[in-house]
Amino acid sequence: MKTLQLAAVGIIVGVLASILVANMIASLLFGTAPTDPITFLAMVVVLASVAALAGYIPARRASRINPMVALRNN
Repeated sequence: MKTLQLAAVGIIVGVLASILVANMIASLLFGTAPTDPITFLAMVVVLASVAALAGYIPARRASRINPMVALRNN
C-alpha cells in the first residue's frame, strides 16, 4: 500500500510538471496538443501498473518465508 501512495504522489507531481513543461514547449510540437489527455492517461496507467507490480512481487515473495526461519538466519 505504501508503494502505491508513493507512486501516486510521484504521478501527481510528474503530471503537473509535464503540463507546465508542455505548455512552455508548445511551439515545438507539431500535430499534437501540448496536453493530450489520452497520452497523460496512458502514462498514468502504465506508471501505476509498474509501481503496483514493483510493490506486489517482493511483498508476495517475503510473505512466503517463515518468520522464524528469517529471524534465525539473520
